[in-house]
Amino acid sequence: MNEQPLLAHLIELRTRLVRVLLGMLLVFLCLFHWSADIYHLLAQPLLKALPQGTNMIATDVTAPFFVPVKVTMLVAFLISLPNTLYQIWAFVAPGLYHHEKRLVLPLIVASLLLFLVGMAFAYFLVFPVVFGFISAVTPDGVSMMTDIDKYLSFVLGMFVAFGVTFEVPVIVILLVRMGIVTVSQLRQGRPYVIVGAFVVAAIVTPPDVLSQTLLALPLWLLYEAGILLAVFMGRKKDQPALEENP
Repeated sequence: MNEQPLLAHLIELRTRLVRVLLGMLLVFLCLFHWSADIYHLLAQPLLKALPQGTNMIATDVTAPFFVPVKVTMLVAFLISLPNTLYQIWAFVAPGLYHHEKRLVLPLIVASLLLFLVGMAFAYFLVFPVVFGFISAVTPDGVSMMTDIDKYLSFVLGMFVAFGVTFEVPVIVILLVRMGIVTVSQLRQGRPYVIVGAFVVAAIVTPPDVLSQTLLALPLWLLYEAGILLAVFMGRKKDQPALEENP
């Protein structure tokens, strides 16, 4: 009797995972023909910063094929994220209470959008500044020719760093709603957050003040935004109780 519900959940989980993988595979197959173009688009911030007459290089024999394929897989993952999140939601939602659904669903959507905004912030603002700085400080007699595989690793690391950074408001709201911290404690911890933001930026970004500031400043501002949203949501939550008990 107890095994049947568990078995049913495992079957449903397998079905959801298969649908997630099929969604990513379908998008990947549709994009595969343009793999080289997709990588070229990803490499644009660096290509624009390279000295005239220089290009990126591939030191591995298979890199010219596999690196664009990896980038295409990443793009396929991002494009299929709505399907992935829907499958996760469809599996989890039946076990949630109504008030939990009202909280979790907006946070999932907000997390996805904020992560994508963080990636866009890195691509359109941070990369041109960082690569322009690196190109400007390259010593005379040194050719700036970056390996395409190492460039991909660097870009993915920066995407993750800025994507996670832009999740700060969601994390702050969750901490407040779960009762782990209060808004007043978050405000009191502001100086430590500012210092921590620059420490984190120094670890995950290139060793120049400009790129570190471009990560640390949004991290601090997003922390402040999270506090404001937590205050707003707390007042909104208390409003029905005030209306019921005037």
